[in-house]
Amino acid sequence: MIHTILGAGGPVANALTRELESHNENIRLVSRREIKTMGNTTWQKADLLELDELRRATKGSGIIYLCAGLVYDADIWKAQWPIIIKNVIAVAKENNARLIFFDNVYMYGLVNGAMTEETPYNPTSEKGKVRVGVANAIMDEVKAGTLKASIARAPDFYGTDSTNSFFDMMVLAKYAKKQSAQWIGDANTKHCFIFIEDAGKAMYLLGQNPDTDNQVWHLPTAPALTGKQFIDMAAAIYDIKPNFFSLKKWMLWLIGKFMKVVAGTVEMYYQYDHDYVFDSTKFEKRFNVKPTPYQEGIKKMSETLYKAE
Repeated sequence: MIHTILGAGGPVANALTRELESHNENIRLVSRREIKTMGNTTWQKADLLELDELRRATKGSGIIYLCAGLVYDADIWKAQWPIIIKNVIAVAKENNARLIFFDNVYMYGLVNGAMTEETPYNPTSEKGKVRVGVANAIMDEVKAGTLKASIARAPDFYGTDSTNSFFDMMVLAKYAKKQSAQWIGDANTKHCFIFIEDAGKAMYLLGQNPDTDNQVWHLPTAPALTGKQFIDMAAAIYDIKPNFFSLKKWMLWLIGKFMKVVAGTVEMYYQYDHDYVFDSTKFEKRFNVKPTPYQEGIKKMSETLYKAE
C-alpha cells in the first residue's frame, strides 16, 4: 500500500515520514519543492491548489495524510484552504483512500478548561474560522458515507528546527546560546506542547488502524505547565539562569508591521494570556501510549538540535 504525505517537508510530515520508513512502508512524498529520497520513499511534485497535479501525485494511494502548512496569514488561509481541502477530498474519494488530516486547535477558540474531542467549535480568530470550514468539509463527507477520514489534532509542537515552534526558537535555541529566553504572553498561564516525534508516531498509529476512522483524535500530549515552569525546566537542563522576558500583544503587533509571520500571531494571542490545556486521554487509552515527558523531550533536544554552545 502507498502512504502518501501531502505537504511533505514540514515538521509533522518529516516526523511521520521517519516513522513510516522505520516500518519499511512504501511512501510517496508530495510537495512543490523537491525532497531527496531513498529506499521505499519517492517524491512527486504537486501544488495542492492544482487538482490535476494532485491527481497524478496521489494515484494509487491507500492512505493520504494531509500535513500541509500554509504561510501564516489569515488572508492566504481564507483563499487557499477551501480549494486545498476540496481537491484533497476529491482525490481521496477517487482513490478510495483513507484520509488523515493533521489539524490544530484554532477552531475551538478560547476554551475555559481542557480541550477535548467533544469541545464545540467557537473560533475567535479568522484562521480559526477557516479551520472550522476545513474540518466540516471533511466530516460532512464522512457523515454522508462518501469518505473514510479522521482528524488528528495537536497543540503547538516542539522538538524541531522549524521557526514555527516558538518554544524551540525562543527558549531552547536561546538557552543553547546562553542568551535570555522569550515567552509569548503571560508566563503564569498554562500551555501544552506536543513533542514532534510523538505526533509522527501517533499519525502512523492512526494510519495502521482503520477502525479509528471517521472521528477526531487528540494526539498524545503531556499535561500543561505554566510558562514559568517550562522556562525553569529548560534553564535547569541547560544549566543556565532562567532569564526571560514576555512578549506583550502590542510588541507582536509592532514587530508584525515589519514581519508578516509575526503579525499572524497577534489574533492568536488569546492562546498565550489564558490557560491552554489540551486533553489527549482518548488517544492514550485507545493505543495504550503515553506522551514524552517534557523533561525527557527538552533533554533530548539539548543533546541533538539545540546543544549548548
